[in-house]
Amino acid sequence: MSDHETPEPDENSADDALTPEARASAETRIMDDRRAKLAAMAAAGGEPWPFRADPTARTEDVRAAHADLESGAETESRYVLAGRMMLQRGQGKLLFAELSDRSGTLQLFVSKAVIGDEGFDAFAGFDLGDWIEVSGVAMKTRRDELSLKVDSARLLAKAIRPLPEKFHGLVDEEQRRGKRYLDLIANRESLDTFVLRSRAVSAIRRFLEERGFLEVETPVLQPIYGGAAARPFVTHHNELDQDLYLRIATELYLKRLIVGGLERVFEIGPNFRNEGVSFKHNPEFTMLELYQAYADYNDVMELFEELVASVAETVLGTTDIEHADLGAISLAAPWKRVTLRQSILDGSLEHGGTAVDIDIATDDEMRAALTAAGYNPHGDTTRGKLIDALLTKFVEPFLVQPTFLTDYPTELSPFAREHPEGSGTTQRFEGFVAGMEICNAFSELNDPAIQLERFLSQGAARAAGDDEAEQLDEDYITALEYGMPPTGGIGFGIDRLVMLLTGKASIRDVILFPARRTPAK
Repeated sequence: MSDHETPEPDENSADDALTPEARASAETRIMDDRRAKLAAMAAAGGEPWPFRADPTARTEDVRAAHADLESGAETESRYVLAGRMMLQRGQGKLLFAELSDRSGTLQLFVSKAVIGDEGFDAFAGFDLGDWIEVSGVAMKTRRDELSLKVDSARLLAKAIRPLPEKFHGLVDEEQRRGKRYLDLIANRESLDTFVLRSRAVSAIRRFLEERGFLEVETPVLQPIYGGAAARPFVTHHNELDQDLYLRIATELYLKRLIVGGLERVFEIGPNFRNEGVSFKHNPEFTMLELYQAYADYNDVMELFEELVASVAETVLGTTDIEHADLGAISLAAPWKRVTLRQSILDGSLEHGGTAVDIDIATDDEMRAALTAAGYNPHGDTTRGKLIDALLTKFVEPFLVQPTFLTDYPTELSPFAREHPEGSGTTQRFEGFVAGMEICNAFSELNDPAIQLERFLSQGAARAAGDDEAEQLDEDYITALEYGMPPTGGIGFGIDRLVMLLTGKASIRDVILFPARRTPAK
């Protein structure tokens, strides 16, 4: 902070108790002072907004190269760094600052004897939040702090607004999510979360490409939505004069590509479902779907557990994670496998007091078990929805360690193949970790006649009031009539996987810009 700038509210001072009006007034004074600095710099012939910078390294590069440097030692290794100044304090003819870039932070050691009077005064005039470029050599102070001994510095971009105070300026979760740029500046943990997310997606791509999968793109705007039980967002195309839907899944288009002979395909991209917002739901979310010809759901189970373990090893260096509420979780393969029927039988007895066997229980018996456990099942009009409610109430929250639930009823699985035993179940599984579902997969139904029957059954459910039932997709039936080989497929949420890898309790903390209610004007 320069001698001429109005002091910013100090996180350790009584300014914490300022009224909103007084705080706004202080912020206005700070902004006026910073604009005056810009004007003075321009008037003196300086360039406050240079077109580019030329960093030669990142802060993590300096740290990695000089981790073993002795206290008080100075190197001949020269670096040019660029980043945001997050701290500055003065001590006579010395200034200490903290430079932050995407890779981390590094202390800047600024001596008037090295940088000169003019350079020292200019650096002292930089404000917290300013983007700067500095050059110098690596050194370690006598207090054992690795630093860059700065011999030149210049402004790259002025932070006209003061940053939120470290301890009380950006603690409100809604403010952090609504102004993610401030969250990334103020909270290193948040920035690291999204760096990890990017690395995880890259690791997924490498894993699949190494196994012969092709990444493809399918329509986001679809004339007929399908592939999941969900309500869509609808929009209108003016030129075509027709309604289109934001996709709820990529499934039916990707399986058309299996028909076409691509054999192994995947897509990573956004899906949209017109549903509620919760700690594990956001109306716009990122899904990966993949389809593998000549495979069944057993092959896909093995592929998925290997993929998750590989990604965890790549981004965390381990398959063991520590959940804040649930303790240690191992993502290593193999994962536990249990049938859906058995999981509900055991879960309803343990957590509801009455064992419910979905193979023989009547709808009324299932409703009674749910009601006794404090769940209102009156909106669940179909047997499939009652079974899904039993899973949600008595099983899902208690699946902490990775578990595959297998062999779902046909009425819950319109695109899955019947089990060979013909027991009214399908070759479908869902994966659960830390009390939430993270994947859904099956041996794909490839008989066009049976698929048409399933569509018609879904149509009857829709007519009876189920607005999440599948629509008839006649072109998809036509595609199946050209022949689709035996195929296994899976869809899983990238967001929920990142929640696991980062230990975040809410999906909104792993999505850069989550959905939020717009404040009324």
